Amino acid sequence: MTKADIINEISDKTGIDKADVQASVEAFFTTIKTNMADGRNVYIRGFGSFINKKRAKKIGRNISKNTAIIIDEHYVPSFKPSKIFVDKIKKSSKIRG
Repeated sequence: MTKADIINEISDKTGIDKADVQASVEAFFTTIKTNMADGRNVYIRGFGSFINKKRAKKIGRNISKNTAIIIDEHYVPSFKPSKIFVDKIKKSSKIRG
């Protein structure tokens, strides 16, 4: 499912114009990215948490030059689904193979 599919589905279910839904969805994603870039985690009850995970400093390898490189401590974005979200996926009959 793409962002356009999400916008179309929300528009169909709510009757709100696609342009308005698109503006809302874009604003939502921009807010998430801006807050995470500022070092704040985003918690959405019943859905999950967008959190910044700290990666420790480590030594990596550049295999093309066969040299060791130092990878500094850094943060990566991560999503942790809520218990409700996980339970819904586990109980879904459409996912089972």
